[in-house]
Amino acid sequence: MRKRVTEKIRKENYAVRFPVYIIGLFIMTLGVSMSVKSNLGVSPVSSIPYTITCITGLEMGKATILFHIVLVLLQVLILRSAFQMKNLLQVVVGILFGYFTTFSNYLFSFLPSTDNLVIRMLLMLFSTVLIAIGIFFYLPADIVPLAGEGAMKAISDKTNIVFSKVKMGFDISMVVISLISCLLILRKLGSVGVGTIVAAVLVGAVLGVLTKLFEEKRDRFLQGNA
Repeated sequence: MRKRVTEKIRKENYAVRFPVYIIGLFIMTLGVSMSVKSNLGVSPVSSIPYTITCITGLEMGKATILFHIVLVLLQVLILRSAFQMKNLLQVVVGILFGYFTTFSNYLFSFLPSTDNLVIRMLLMLFSTVLIAIGIFFYLPADIVPLAGEGAMKAISDKTNIVFSKVKMGFDISMVVISLISCLLILRKLGSVGVGTIVAAVLVGAVLGVLTKLFEEKRDRFLQGNA
């Protein structure tokens, strides 16, 4: 889907694409922070950074930056000589994403914590919508992929396994690693919960609806034809 979308968008239109890309990244972090606030489990891609936070106390934005750096190093190990130096820009994006996460967590710190399950479920559901909206804008802007997506692509290229299957395996691996780490060290679920499962299912579903309803308008805007 991404290839089909990005082929329709003029590569030279950075004046429009770059702000859309930044806005998309920020909206994604709002969704991640809202899932943390719900205390029902974070999305699979954020489970490792939040696990690091739960175990070590390291601020989540910094844990996110660290995780992105590790994922870029993973790409280097997988691709070796095929690794392109431009992919190091994923570290820069990871730092930006980390600071966005810190700021988003700060914004949601003003919301009172609650034990009301209905409110927590609403926060969790709305977080999946925000993450899907962020992806809807960030991905087709086609600037620099997040390190998670870059690592998945590296694995897909090296193994010749289709990207969708690699993503599924990658997400499952992140959740399993997070779950085992939290159970062994914290003796509780930590970053993994019902919200993790819901995000794994609903983010893609919401993204599909957004794409069906607004793809043409978004692409015209990215082309500068709005």
